[in-house]
Amino acid sequence: MTLGLNILIWGFPINCNSGSMLVDNLFGYFLQGRNLMTHSYLQKEEEKGREKKLTDVKTKTKKKHFVAQKVKLFRASDPLLSVLMWGINHSINELSHVQIPIMLMPDDFKAYSKIKVDNHLFNKENMPSHFKFKEYCPLVFRNLRERFSIDDQDFQNSLTRSAPLVSEAQGRSGARFHTSYDKRYVIKTISSEDVAEMHNILKKYHQYIVECHGTTLLPQFLGMYRLTVDGDETYMIVTRNVFSHRLSVYKKYDLKGSTVAREASDKEKAKELPTYKDNDFINDGQKIYIDEESKKTFLDKLRKDVEFLALLKLMDYSLLVGIHDVERAEQEEVESEDNEGEEEGESDGGIVGTPPDSPSNTLDSAKPLSPGDFDPSIDVYAIKSHDNSPRKEVYFMAVIDILQHYDAKKKAAHAAKTVKHGVSALTFTFKCNFSEYSVISL
Repeated sequence: MTLGLNILIWGFPINCNSGSMLVDNLFGYFLQGRNLMTHSYLQKEEEKGREKKLTDVKTKTKKKHFVAQKVKLFRASDPLLSVLMWGINHSINELSHVQIPIMLMPDDFKAYSKIKVDNHLFNKENMPSHFKFKEYCPLVFRNLRERFSIDDQDFQNSLTRSAPLVSEAQGRSGARFHTSYDKRYVIKTISSEDVAEMHNILKKYHQYIVECHGTTLLPQFLGMYRLTVDGDETYMIVTRNVFSHRLSVYKKYDLKGSTVAREASDKEKAKELPTYKDNDFINDGQKIYIDEESKKTFLDKLRKDVEFLALLKLMDYSLLVGIHDVERAEQEEVESEDNEGEEEGESDGGIVGTPPDSPSNTLDSAKPLSPGDFDPSIDVYAIKSHDNSPRKEVYFMAVIDILQHYDAKKKAAHAAKTVKHGVSALTFTFKCNFSEYSVISL
């Protein structure tokens, strides 16, 4: 069986077919190695005065060993995720051979790379035998990753070393979420309309990121892909995770600045980590305790980001707020260690190491951090609570879901809601005043 690849890299078709690998002159290498070994053996019998020379000869005539190249496997319970892992790995490898341009050109915002794979031989249990993988605007997203201080090799490892994790979160229109195994990145399924909107705003979004030097509360878009398996097309976009890879969030809110139908449903509240809304935030008496400098920096970013979204006529976005309780996390960690100690005492006492094929998390191997501490280069949306706050907390706040355009349909829907509920109840997202919510500086 052969591996057939039909590749389209930035508009240039390349056809290549590869069968079983052949090692030329293998028999010749074998004979050469045997003769050299015989020669070395005879040299050993010569006089001791030539011992140093013999050592040099033996070094030069060392037998060569041929080791088969290890094939990287992409194991995931969902074949679609296996294709995503394969595609991102292929894409980053290809980009590593493409020279970084001095500046992006207009055509880079329309470009794509596409590959079709037939009779795929690797990991047949989970990998479809026929699939297509398309990456949109590869040079643009590589440039964005660089501006967000994300190394391509780290990005590749996070998304391909181990299968992404399923998230119970669900977006509008049934969008599905996954996180990378190290929880640094979020993978979201999007619609073809979202892809079109992303193309519409990408050039201005990139320019905005350049101007603000990557310091923004907006989503950090890092890659956009189309996967075709069994004739079905799935669109996915990768962003940086708003929440931390190590600091657990015990409560989160999705805030829009409106009180109309803005309360979590009973079904949502039954989840392990529900997403609460504006009325829940107000009824809980929730407050954000940060110092004056952090408050000013946060509100300045938020104001600029919202003005940018208004300029693009984007709407229906939210402010996502996640709260980490430091003391609560410490207590849970102590209880977890106690439980582990009891389980070890009941066991035979054998030490179980990490399986050879298990991925090692480079983040966990970094310098240990104290409770409530974080690396600001990774947890870019994190803000510590003030020292005088009632509770020691860490807040994660970012603007999400920005790909909704304010068109005629949305204007009509907004007008209908205004008539029904009144302007005071329906604060338009364009002009949402988040200062009405409790952001307290101490």
